Amino acid sequence: LSIILLFVLFIVGIFFGVTSMMKDSDVYKEVMTEVQHNTTITEKLGKPIEEDGMTSGNISLSNDTGNCDLQIPIKGSKGKATIFIVAEKRGTWKYSVKSVYIENTKEEIDLLKK
Repeated sequence: LSIILLFVLFIVGIFFGVTSMMKDSDVYKEVMTEVQHNTTITEKLGKPIEEDGMTSGNISLSNDTGNCDLQIPIKGSKGKATIFIVAEKRGTWKYSVKSVYIENTKEEIDLLKK
């Protein structure tokens, strides 16, 4: 029983370690700040906008290069949404996808179009 418990704790530790690594990344923080200050999104979701559940996807970094593919569930006082991020890093992050899908209206807001 002790071995099973240690194995479960090990898996849970890895899971939370990976999740916190994603949340601590500069790309995650940058996009969350952008979404929280975007007037179109705050009108549709309400304030405050915060994470709503588990971030999924992956980030791989090596020195000044890397890749990112994240889905971040968010919520506001009026509804829920998901942020989609696909980016590549070569010094700075270059986004190929940066959008928010609003669940209530089934609308996608492309944050790359300004």
